Amino acid sequence: MPRFCANLTMLFPELPFLERFGAAKAAGFEGVEVLFPYDCPAPQILERLDRTGLRLVLINCPPPNYADGPRGFAAVPALEDRFRSDFRRAARYAATLGAQHLHVMAGVAEGSEARACFVRNLTWAATAAPSLSLTIEPINGHDMPGYFLRDFGLAADLLEEVGAPNLRLQFDAYHAHRITGDVMGTWDRVRHLVAHVQVAGVPGRHEPSKGEIDYPAFFARLDAEGYGGWVSGEYNPKGLTREGLAWMQQGAPHPGRSPGRDAPSRLA
Repeated sequence: MPRFCANLTMLFPELPFLERFGAAKAAGFEGVEVLFPYDCPAPQILERLDRTGLRLVLINCPPPNYADGPRGFAAVPALEDRFRSDFRRAARYAATLGAQHLHVMAGVAEGSEARACFVRNLTWAATAAPSLSLTIEPINGHDMPGYFLRDFGLAADLLEEVGAPNLRLQFDAYHAHRITGDVMGTWDRVRHLVAHVQVAGVPGRHEPSKGEIDYPAFFARLDAEGYGGWVSGEYNPKGLTREGLAWMQQGAPHPGRSPGRDAPSRLA
C-alpha cells in the first residue's frame, strides 16, 4: 500500500503550524513534508517530530526570500553564487531535521544558459551533499509561469547529464496531468527515475479523489510495481483537512505505515 505523508504547508491550515504535526499523526500519517520550514526555528520542528514520531520526508531549496526575491533560482545564471550559499543553509537545515529529500527548485528562466546553469548547480549540489537525496520536479506553466523545468523529458535529460546517484525525480501527479494530460503514461516513462511522489486533485488542486485523475488506479499501479517511496498529499483542502482524508482509503485499507527513521543527512 502507498506510504502517505502530509504536506504541512498546505494541509491543516486551520491550525497553527506547529500544531499541524500532532494533527497529522492523529489522522494516521507517518510522514510529513514542509515546503519552506525556514521561518520556524529548527529545534521547535525537531521537537514536534520527536514528540510525534513523524518522519520529515521533504523540504524545498532554496529558502525563500518573500521580500525581494524568487523562491527558486537554481537555473538563473545571475543568481548562481546566491544559490550555492543558500543551498548550504538548506542542506544544514535538512541535516538537522533528518529530512529525507531536498527539492532543488529551478526558478523562472529560459534558454541554453539557464540549462547550463542548472546542470552546474545540480552537479555542484550533489557533490556538496553526497549523503542527502536531492530531487528536481517539473512544474506546470499554468501554476508557475516561466518556470524553467516544466517538461518531464527535459528532467530526464538533466538527470542523465548530471549522473549523480543522489539526484532523482520528484513526480507530482497534479503537475504531470497539467503538463501532459496523461499521468499513467508519464509515470511509465519516468518511474525508474522517481524518488518521491506528490498528489492533488484536478481541477482545483484539492483532495486527490474524484476528478480528472484516476487516483485509485494510480495508487494500485504504485503497489503493483513495488514503489517504496512516499506519496505526499500536497493539495488545498476544500474544508477541514481531517474531513477530507477519505482519499487515503483509495490506496490501501490503512493510511500509512512507518518506514522507520533513516540516518540523518550530513552536509559535506
